[in-house]
Amino acid sequence: MAGLWIPTSITAHRQARELTIVWNDGHTSVYPFFLLRSACPCAECRGGHEGMNTEPDPRLFGLNGEDSPAIRLKNIVAVGNYAINIEWEDGHHYGIYNWTYLRKLCPCPQCHPSVRNHGD
Repeated sequence: MAGLWIPTSITAHRQARELTIVWNDGHTSVYPFFLLRSACPCAECRGGHEGMNTEPDPRLFGLNGEDSPAIRLKNIVAVGNYAINIEWEDGHHYGIYNWTYLRKLCPCPQCHPSVRNHGD
C-alpha cells in the first residue's frame, strides 16, 4: 500500500509531546514532537534546496531532545488533503509534512526495526 497512506485520525498529545496518526491500513504511528521537529522537511531545516529529500534521514531515529519551545507544538493545520503544517512555539512553521513522508518517518519497530523503544 506504499504511497496510498492516508490518516484516518490525527491527535496531538501536548503533555506527552507526541502526535498519534492512525492510518487507513490500520497502522498507528506515534511521533515524539522532537522527532517531528528534527525531521522538519522545510528548506531552512534541510540546509537549502540541495538538502531536500523525500526520505527521512535515518540518523533521526532513536534521538531524544530536551524540552524547549522548538519542540512544543503550537498548532497543526491541514494542507489540502495531502499533508499537515506544524507550527512550533518558537515560531517555526515552514515544514509541510505530506502523508508519505510521515508514514516513512514512523519510528515504531515494525517500520524501523533498528529503532529501540525508549524503555529498552
